[in-house]
Amino acid sequence: MTPRTTTLTRAAGIGAVAGLAAGSAMVLTEKVEQAITRRPDSFVPARALLTALGRRPSEASKPTSWNHVMHYLTAAALGALRGVWSAVGIRGAYANVWHCAVRLAFDQTVENTTGAGAPPHTWPARELAVDVIHKFVFSLVTGIITDRAIRPRSASARGRTSH
Repeated sequence: MTPRTTTLTRAAGIGAVAGLAAGSAMVLTEKVEQAITRRPDSFVPARALLTALGRRPSEASKPTSWNHVMHYLTAAALGALRGVWSAVGIRGAYANVWHCAVRLAFDQTVENTTGAGAPPHTWPARELAVDVIHKFVFSLVTGIITDRAIRPRSASARGRTSH
């Protein structure tokens, strides 16, 4: 492997671990929020994963284990992405906001492609706000961990414009 490939592979691994930690932080904040708001658990992630695997879960099914699998697989995968971003110089508050958008887009793409979810523009405003807040917690924790653990060794030095 080249030094750059080694750096990026290591960053992805650190990011995956950071994503798992951030996924746990997100679960914790969700449980606190649910205790206050009395919002029930969502099983849409599990139903999306099961649908993607060729199964047909009912709207009434509550596959808790599959929910955890989907939650932590997504956390690890998107954590790996954030780790690579940290290594290539995409860091800090702006990166955390962009990462939150990626997390939201990933979830909605999977959930709506499988037919397990509803488009966000159809959700009640409060439900949408809660989802964004929890995804931001995930992205913030992931970013804090990766930015501290990974030096921007592979950052581009080509200038300050995109063209």
